[in-house]
Amino acid sequence: MSDSWTDGILLKIVNIIVYVLFLGSNIYTVAAPSDIYFTGKETYITPAPWAFSIWTVIHILLLGTIVYQFFPNGKRVIIDGISWRLPLLGVLNAIYVNLWANHNYIIAFIFALFVSSAVTHIYYIVKKHHASQSVADELFVHLPFSLYHGWTTVLVVLTVFEAFGNNALHEKAGVWTKVLVFLALFFLEATAATYAFSTPEGDLPASIAICWSLFAVFAHQRSAGFIHWSALVFSILSLVWVLKGFYGLFVRSRGSGGIRLEDPERAPLVGGN
Repeated sequence: MSDSWTDGILLKIVNIIVYVLFLGSNIYTVAAPSDIYFTGKETYITPAPWAFSIWTVIHILLLGTIVYQFFPNGKRVIIDGISWRLPLLGVLNAIYVNLWANHNYIIAFIFALFVSSAVTHIYYIVKKHHASQSVADELFVHLPFSLYHGWTTVLVVLTVFEAFGNNALHEKAGVWTKVLVFLALFFLEATAATYAFSTPEGDLPASIAICWSLFAVFAHQRSAGFIHWSALVFSILSLVWVLKGFYGLFVRSRGSGGIRLEDPERAPLVGGN
């Protein structure tokens, strides 16, 4: 018996509603009178505002996910596999964004961990149990959650500094601040490397999300030379891992006559349990 688009209709409707909520929460951060990307707490790891444009890419890809759930292959992964974890992720993300936009950074950090954990669970399910079978699978399932996973790793690091770090507008970067920022940058670069070496071609979207964010930190952090140049070094290293992934993808596509972006048995699980 063939699948009907009405199968799992309750969850499909909930996914649509939560997607609108998730999208609306991010639009609020941009359209709000406070202009949050320019008026939030300034830390010594705050990236340039353009780093957050990655949300737009995630929104567009997840819109494709919402549409794809009405197709048989999409239903198999999104409704039967990911199931209610997707709307849970959307709700947690909307709460996180609104807490962050209202400068409730400590509580926002807690919810950032929840978001990271939810994304990681979905990421694991997709990579481990639902290997890509088509271009649509790649574009609307694997790509958005890989990108989302890498980006939430960045968000956890940014939010912990906003919750507990110094305000860069009022306090100079001391030795401990520089050490902690250096370690945070190293962690992000190491995470990008983990993605890159998870398979011969790596997990490109997640690596790109981290590389993009590190370059944004380099571009924005100019008051402390040590942090500025450390960010550049780690940005270049993360770019090397991205290029390594592209090379592996090129080699594999030539060898097999097609592209498969990941081996589900070896997907990295950085960012939560």
